[in-house]
Amino acid sequence: MSAESTPEPGIPGSAGTEGPRRRAKGRRRRPRATRRKALLITAWTAAGVVVLGGTAAGYLYFKLNGNIKSVDINQALGTDRPLKVDNGSENILVLGSDTRSGSNKKLGGGTDDGSARSDTAMIVHIYRGHKKASVVSIPRDTLVERPRCTDRKGTVYPGSSSAMFNSAYSTGGAACAVKTVESMTGIRMDHYLEVDFSGFQDLIDDLGGVRVTTTKDIADKDSHLDLKAGTHTLDGRQALGLVRTRHGVGDGSDLGRIQLQQAFIKALVNQVKHIGVLTSPTKLYDLADTATKTVTTDSELASVKDLASFAGGLKGISSSHMNMVTMPVRYDAANANRVLVEKTKAQLIWKALKDDRAIPKAATHGAATGSAKGVVTSG
Repeated sequence: MSAESTPEPGIPGSAGTEGPRRRAKGRRRRPRATRRKALLITAWTAAGVVVLGGTAAGYLYFKLNGNIKSVDINQALGTDRPLKVDNGSENILVLGSDTRSGSNKKLGGGTDDGSARSDTAMIVHIYRGHKKASVVSIPRDTLVERPRCTDRKGTVYPGSSSAMFNSAYSTGGAACAVKTVESMTGIRMDHYLEVDFSGFQDLIDDLGGVRVTTTKDIADKDSHLDLKAGTHTLDGRQALGLVRTRHGVGDGSDLGRIQLQQAFIKALVNQVKHIGVLTSPTKLYDLADTATKTVTTDSELASVKDLASFAGGLKGISSSHMNMVTMPVRYDAANANRVLVEKTKAQLIWKALKDDRAIPKAATHGAATGSAKGVVTSG
């Protein structure tokens, strides 16, 4: 499903839609295992296209340009957005889509019902000088105030005071997801990047896999993952299983899965920085071809030249200069499978990013967290 496709409204109470909230009884239920994760990190693009602006020409250049799918966020949202802060920093909304269309159906399981949600969401803040970054993961199960949105067909959807965060994408596409994040944070998103299951898997395979160390066994039949404690070079299918798993390790929560994803991102960044793509023109082209087919971008990154220029500005950021946090939340007393934003703590994060400062530790201290921290490290 393309980034701009808009599904029919879901069944009230189903995942990704609003519905009546019921008081949780007894101990907290394990979250449902039917949701899948896709993951995108801007370093993938850096690895695949950073040198293409100067080396690709003729047919290959235009072929790669033709691969890129884009969404005109500026046109869709108009002037109803936070002002751009001109301090040298950049903010990118990165989404992973859980569409079951095409080759994603086999990888993700489930039924291709024409819908898709943002199953992974991260705000990537690049600090002035482009030497360090902060990444804020947004739990998909967070209940948020979703603003009024219009999809690309012109259908208007009213706002909701208590919508699951990932329903913004399924309601009004990429533009609605961006609008929801901007409304939540008060921060303008300078760029938008999206990937799906099959794109994620193909990128990891083209990179030659990603080396990680697991400190515990991870076994999850739902995400088709079975890893013994130790060091592994994960291929695309295994990597997809790792970032999707929530019952294979920890408490089975989405917050624990986010901890695994954040650890994998750091391992991926390390892998990208050491891979020898420049020594093999064929490998470089294959990686660039996959990367440009995989990503959906905002219209300002919709050419190889623009994408390469953007990615080139990120290549100096190492994993040791990436601060990764989760938006502070607490479990909803009315529904233990949902979380609510800790607004006072979250505001500390948003203000720090607006001011291009480091996120204070107080912003995440005491917030709900998973139990998968330290299970995955760079190999």
